[in-house]
Amino acid sequence: SPRAGASTGTGALSPFDRRLKRKQKNWAALQAEPAKCDYLREEVGTAAVGGLRRPPRQGGGGVSEARRTFPLALDVGSGRGYIAQHLTKETVEKFIQVDIAENALKNALESEIPTVSVVADEEFLPFKEDTFDLVVSSLSLHWVNDLPKAFREIHQVLKPDGVFIGAMFGGDTLYELRCSLQLAELEREGGFSPHVSPFTAVSDLGHLLSRAGFNTLTVDTDEIQVNYPGMFEVMEDLKGEYVLCMGESNCSWNRKPLLHRETMLAAAAIYQAEMYGNSDGSVPATFQIYYMIGWKFHESQARPAQRGSATVSFGDLAKIDGLLSKGKK
Repeated sequence: SPRAGASTGTGALSPFDRRLKRKQKNWAALQAEPAKCDYLREEVGTAAVGGLRRPPRQGGGGVSEARRTFPLALDVGSGRGYIAQHLTKETVEKFIQVDIAENALKNALESEIPTVSVVADEEFLPFKEDTFDLVVSSLSLHWVNDLPKAFREIHQVLKPDGVFIGAMFGGDTLYELRCSLQLAELEREGGFSPHVSPFTAVSDLGHLLSRAGFNTLTVDTDEIQVNYPGMFEVMEDLKGEYVLCMGESNCSWNRKPLLHRETMLAAAAIYQAEMYGNSDGSVPATFQIYYMIGWKFHESQARPAQRGSATVSFGDLAKIDGLLSKGKK
């Protein structure tokens, strides 16, 4: 089918192996202590919906003072429900969680909101147009093969005046690990292969959301830095026996399946001793987070004034200081 081809094909148009990603997330959800790897998702999930407000009608996509109740909300790539637990029945009346991994949904965290779980690929949302008042997504969309299409589908299932709130990893995520591995491979093997999956640039994000139909956009970036004893602890926390504990293992088609021992030791030395080590001997791992808010158009929303409707020219603005000074006198 076309969907299967999009999910499992190779090449630039489909950089990720979605079947492998499903296996990785299912494995991660069944670990004895999945909560030990939830700290990053917990923090980002809290931040993503912590300011859930209606933006002011005077314009702008930011937070207003009036809280809004959303009758029906959707979590795209919900995992174990890192967003639902931070919402209340006063904010969301009913919640639908969608994830590619059934084990993640079976082990979902408790929430006071009535919740329905649906196993589906986040790339192909199985819902009708104009269904949801709110769509959220936290740390899932960076694994989507066709991000513009994913944004269009999210926009499609939103009702007019519905809002999309999302968070995803940014391009500088794990740059310390990435650089250390690349330098070590260049030194020991004469070339390097990708070991950390590609991420979207923040300069593209607003454009993609706008093309998908969203308006009153807000795009922001943040960084979360976690310190580890060394590079191997970073990779253990991320991978958990070569499958990410957080479900974040590299599933790129062009990933390299094996790193030589000598290369790994060299990368650890570069990471800790030569480039990024802290004074106490630990090493930092940086996660860049993109936060985004976009609204689906509705007649009640504020719109930009028509071109040419201004009553004051830019040339007149230079006279304001002089007029104010005279008024003070």
